[in-house]
Amino acid sequence: MSYDIIVVGSGPGGYVTAIRASQLGMKTAVVERESLGGICLNWGCIPTKALLKSANVFEYLSHASDYGISVKEAKADFGGMIKRSRDVADGMSNGIKFLMKKNKIDVLNGTGVLKASKTVTVTDENGKSTDYTASKGIIIATGARSRALPNLPQDGKKIIGYRQAMTLEKQPKKMVVVGSGAIGVEFAYFYNAIGTEVTIVEYMPNIVPVEDNDVSKQLEKSFKKAGLKIMTNSSVESVDTKGKGCVVHVKTEKGEEKIDCDVVLSAVGIQANIENIGLEELGIVVDNGKILVNDFYQTNLPGYYAIGDVVPGPALAHVASAEGIVCVEKIAGHHPEPIDYGNIPGCTYCSPEIASVGMTEKAAKDKGLDIKIGKFPFSASGKASAAGAKDGFVKLIFDAKYGELLGGHMIGANVTEMIAEIVAIRKLETTGEDLIKTIHPHPTMSEAVMEAAAAAYDEVIHL
Repeated sequence: MSYDIIVVGSGPGGYVTAIRASQLGMKTAVVERESLGGICLNWGCIPTKALLKSANVFEYLSHASDYGISVKEAKADFGGMIKRSRDVADGMSNGIKFLMKKNKIDVLNGTGVLKASKTVTVTDENGKSTDYTASKGIIIATGARSRALPNLPQDGKKIIGYRQAMTLEKQPKKMVVVGSGAIGVEFAYFYNAIGTEVTIVEYMPNIVPVEDNDVSKQLEKSFKKAGLKIMTNSSVESVDTKGKGCVVHVKTEKGEEKIDCDVVLSAVGIQANIENIGLEELGIVVDNGKILVNDFYQTNLPGYYAIGDVVPGPALAHVASAEGIVCVEKIAGHHPEPIDYGNIPGCTYCSPEIASVGMTEKAAKDKGLDIKIGKFPFSASGKASAAGAKDGFVKLIFDAKYGELLGGHMIGANVTEMIAEIVAIRKLETTGEDLIKTIHPHPTMSEAVMEAAAAAYDEVIHL
């Protein structure tokens, strides 16, 4: 069987790549060993957002009196929340099946192993192996999985990863979340919101450590107000699972502390799925657990490409999709721009939400740049007050000389829907003065972007 392009993996990198390749007139196939849509649609981005929405609705009901509404005692139906999440994921995966059919893309079910001469051997669940060749190239998009630590071995029951966190049979009374990146704080928020006692253990001085320091401090303040326990500058040394629950041994600045809980969620990052797919046999270069590629995602071996979580760069669904499009457009003879990795938005969907792009204040100062900073709190926003969502702010960082927007950092309700404006502004090289003069609708949360820009130039009106 011969194709122009074969994509190994059908996550948001793989399936988007395959569709774009088909649009460009190339005969395309996708190899997938589990469900179409990969981790993102089935075990990541989509089902977690469904769970977070359930938590959000439950919080609204629990605080209905704040909005002048009387509601009898609301109860969290944990099983119902899990079922809704899985139903949403299944629906999205079926949507990808439709897109594959619509774009005349063959789905090769099974495990793919790369071979020489642009060949992929696909072994199905019955052990039958079939070779497929790709005349223009094979694109590796096998994604990543939860990273396991030696002192935190996941057993799927008491020490779990994100997959098990989405399908627990019953709601734990107490949970320890190890790691406070996006996965950690999203699950911490979800479980805390529905009544689980949650402790976050973070090795770094701040939670969500990749974010601007002001954002980290605000999230910690909001989380503590919601009842979460935060332990920073701390590390889990071991977990005793011999008893009914878990005893977590945490090393802190003051000494060791023991925490009793039902479940430990390991959220210490991800690792690329690059084992046993033929890389070593072919001599494809790997460094620090990632496949090395050029600006257009070609490996050191002509005809073999890689995108998404298996290559260096942000492990984000939208990045994988963009990389795949650039990759196949280059293969098709187009002239795509290389991706600007300095202008990639990141979003975290806990409550309050976090969204950011570009430099943090610390990064700009460490670089020795002369900067202007504008910050507008949602406590001064009419829309935020009306919505009962006054936690958070918009913070913008400008180059003082040229007015370039170096970075944007937001924390608050719905800010993940607002960050695209900052990405576009940076792409178009719009200045701070231009942003101030761009009329924003009132009343909206997005007015805070204009106000933050005005604050940087001492022109803010509502603060």
